[in-house]
Amino acid sequence: MSGLRDLKKERTRQALSDAAVTLFLTRGFDQVSVADVAAAAEVSKPTLFRYFDSKEDLVLHRAADHFGEAARVVRDRAPDQAPIFALHQHFQRGLDSHAPTTGLCDSPDVLAYHRLVFDTPSIAARLREVTADDIASLTEALRGATPGDLLPRLIAAQYAIAREILARENWAKLASGRTAASVHPEATAAASAAFSLLAQGATTHGY
Repeated sequence: MSGLRDLKKERTRQALSDAAVTLFLTRGFDQVSVADVAAAAEVSKPTLFRYFDSKEDLVLHRAADHFGEAARVVRDRAPDQAPIFALHQHFQRGLDSHAPTTGLCDSPDVLAYHRLVFDTPSIAARLREVTADDIASLTEALRGATPGDLLPRLIAAQYAIAREILARENWAKLASGRTAASVHPEATAAASAAFSLLAQGATTHGY
């Protein structure tokens, strides 16, 4: 029974997020209230706040499956695989499949969603908080059984910054009118250069 309740809660959460993003893209983030979202989803405002703490979280829920992803990639890598190499492989697979998280997805809906996230200051600020949590999770995955070392935190932060720059650069090229297919070779080369820089520092210190 608890599994069914959890499924119903997730469906409600998804419906709220979908309704919110649709309204935000149509009317603008600042022009839509939480009450507007609740009405569109046919729930009460208190009900909405049981699922989401803020308007910004309604938007970012669309990417919630990817929160903590880098840490999972590192934990699940092959025993003989360097963490940065595993992260590079994962990012490259995203580029090859035009995954929205890499910025290399030219679906109009995805382009509009990224513009909403990148161009709305409060959403961008909330995303930085989520990224900080991701950095903390990746740090712990890199540390493994060696707590307290500063180097994993530095590597995790550098990875997060590099990944954000790569994704934003890809999105900017697509937003200018180019196709994902035409940008793919450049995105692959940029990712190779970025992860090579990360690897040079990380492998020097055993990561």
